[in-house]
Amino acid sequence: MNFWMDNCYVRFKDCLKNVDVLTINDEEARQLSEEYSLVKAAKIIQKMGPKYLVIKKGEHGALLFGEEKMFFAPALPLENVFDPTGAGDSFAGGFIGHLQKTGDISFENLKSAVIFGSVMASFCVEKFGTERLSELTDNEVSNRLTEFVKLSSFSV
Repeated sequence: MNFWMDNCYVRFKDCLKNVDVLTINDEEARQLSEEYSLVKAAKIIQKMGPKYLVIKKGEHGALLFGEEKMFFAPALPLENVFDPTGAGDSFAGGFIGHLQKTGDISFENLKSAVIFGSVMASFCVEKFGTERLSELTDNEVSNRLTEFVKLSSFSV
């Protein structure tokens, strides 16, 4: 992403006019918007075209912006992280996989997609490369999803 912003900025911005969902990390959001605040950055980037914006914050979770709404999903706190390489790509795979499976790009379903992306990223970091992902079972994914729900649920 940085390459395109550094070397083809005008063409990159033209491309954004045709994007429904953009997924970038916090550093890329700040570079693209020239704004440090991610909330302000999101507003600037959405004016460039994307209907929805996901800003990944690594071990600090992810933000979803769209339809004048904002959603935050934490990253699952893990006791042992073996290798964070590929976690962002695993997030993107879980995110887009959920959207493809459901065929629904509403804000509410994008919130679920963010959680599925976070689930997949949490598995990725447990071993080297794709080792952990290649051995996953549906039951493990379901249990990890339940952990995310418990982590972020509360009542007042």
